[in-house]
Amino acid sequence: MLDIIQKDKALLTYLNNLGSESWDFLWLTITNQMSWSPLFVFIIYLLFKTFGWKRGGFALLVMILLVAFSDQFTNLIKNSFERLRPNNDPEIKYFLRTLINPQSYSFMSGHATTSTFFTVFVVLLFREYYKYIYAILLFPIVFSYSRMYLGVHFPIDIAVGIAVGIIFGNLYFLLFKKVEKRLFT
Repeated sequence: MLDIIQKDKALLTYLNNLGSESWDFLWLTITNQMSWSPLFVFIIYLLFKTFGWKRGGFALLVMILLVAFSDQFTNLIKNSFERLRPNNDPEIKYFLRTLINPQSYSFMSGHATTSTFFTVFVVLLFREYYKYIYAILLFPIVFSYSRMYLGVHFPIDIAVGIAVGIIFGNLYFLLFKKVEKRLFT
């Protein structure tokens, strides 16, 4: 296990040091959830356009609950594992380019988990209506990578977050369909 952790640290150091000052502003913008507001507004528009006010409103409520659940779940995992963030890890922090300095724990990435969970759910929700909806899968990939660029998450944090997001997105969608069927048929 220790060997995996060392390789994780080495990979992060390598990836993080690929960055340069000329790209820093872009990645700081990408990592900010508010920067993605146009995407979220577009998804809300699609909800109501596709499903109407009643079903669209229900789906929006379900998405809000999804984000709240994911946030709390990742905090539970972080506080259980208590893995230091790379920017706070005395073994590697001086070898990293860090542009922000969060103090919470690292494993698993909330950005990776929640963005993937949300996006998988959205893709499953709209795949029958919009063939290009799969393009939004770029959102969690770019959003998650920003965390390594900034030196605040390890690759394992990101990979596990994405895997958990995929699993939760699929399970949540199945639950959503069962509840939706009861309410709207």
